[in-house]
Amino acid sequence: MHSPAPRLSLAAAIALILGGCAITEPATRPDVALPSSWGEPVQADAARPSAQWWRDFASQRLEALIDEALAGNPDFRVSIERVRQAEIALRAAGATLLPSASMGADTGWRRSEAGDGSRAVDSESSGASLSIGYEVDLWGRLAAGIQGADASLAASRYDRETARLTLLAGVTNTYFQLLSARERIDIARDNLAIAERVFGIAEARYRNGAASALDVSRQRSTVLAQRAAILPLETQERQTRSALALLVGRTPQDFAEALPQGNDPTGGALASLIIPAVAPGLPSDLLARRPDLASAEAQLAAADADVAAARAALLPRIELSGSAGLASTALLSLANPASTLGLSAGLAQTLFDGGRLRGQVDTARSRRQELVENYRAAIHSALKEVEDALGNAERDRQQEATQLLIRDEARRALRLAELRYREGADDLLAVLDAQRTLFQAQDQLAQLRLARLSGAVDLYKALGGGWTRQAATAPPSAPG
Repeated sequence: MHSPAPRLSLAAAIALILGGCAITEPATRPDVALPSSWGEPVQADAARPSAQWWRDFASQRLEALIDEALAGNPDFRVSIERVRQAEIALRAAGATLLPSASMGADTGWRRSEAGDGSRAVDSESSGASLSIGYEVDLWGRLAAGIQGADASLAASRYDRETARLTLLAGVTNTYFQLLSARERIDIARDNLAIAERVFGIAEARYRNGAASALDVSRQRSTVLAQRAAILPLETQERQTRSALALLVGRTPQDFAEALPQGNDPTGGALASLIIPAVAPGLPSDLLARRPDLASAEAQLAAADADVAAARAALLPRIELSGSAGLASTALLSLANPASTLGLSAGLAQTLFDGGRLRGQVDTARSRRQELVENYRAAIHSALKEVEDALGNAERDRQQEATQLLIRDEARRALRLAELRYREGADDLLAVLDAQRTLFQAQDQLAQLRLARLSGAVDLYKALGGGWTRQAATAPPSAPG
């Protein structure tokens, strides 16, 4: 009698050869026409963003906050754990291409007693078995699952880099907002001191009969208004400090964010921070420089793999299995065992499932088309963000230059108005108007400086912050 082993071996060989006949579909990509250049002008001395772009602002305190945020921010740590989960999922998907093996052992004792009072019969048994199973990936269903897991891992890595860039921009912007709030408080206090000085002059002139009680009342109202203006600024400063504490991974209660001290060249002043000029490169470079776009592309690749897996699930499945065992009629012993050996090949094909598998294919294709549109929208949004950031940077620079001239003129006007009022050549209304103009000019200048700094951060973020695709394959590291 011929052994069936050669026949099964031949069947397995044929199945393995056919396993290369995987069902694949061409990769799906959105058709987006990228512009050849940007519509906004770029400064001649601008430089491409570096991987540590926040150092371009020349603030040692900011660099320390960035280090602390990368080490302690909970949201960023969550993104790192998601990468680890995707790596584990990829290893689990790869295991489906390998044979599975299981081993078992059993032993038992049994007594049977007849109802007619005859002698009871005892029976003992022991056994051990080994079984091996393997699914032939005839149409590439399992391979598609691995490709999808690999693309999902890439997407999670890109998402981690997106979270990192978002965190860095958030810390930088919040720190600048904190400095701006403190500078506006200083401006408000300086103007309060001016108002109190003018109030002293008005009282002295009133006592000498050179001013009216109305002048004194008006200036007293100005002093009170200046004091009231400080309170909301102090509230804003406190809330911004708390937000910065959360970003760096600390509780607001034990985070006393002091002004930069020591050898920090910024000295805690917005005016001493450097505003770097950033070169955007070509619009087509965004596809390789923004991690969120890379993530959208990776998710699309995973969707392609899901479609291939769903299509392969419609076709027959071939499974090979083998088993071997030992059995004896002894308890806890395999002495003089009887052995068994078995090989089998199985073919399974779904004939009717009410359209469930076909529905899964259609769902996977619809999901893929959804991701195509998401990718297209992400590219359009990225182009808009860069264009807006370039335009804002140039206009804010021009507006700040004009505002500096306005502030200087307001200072000179206030000095002249105070001098003329002290000498009795003009009334108090001229002083009040000059004082109000100076306060508004100084406060507006501080807000424009913040807008320029935030605009530079937004441009860095829109350009990907110096990120490259190769950086996503390495583990995240704190800045050196």
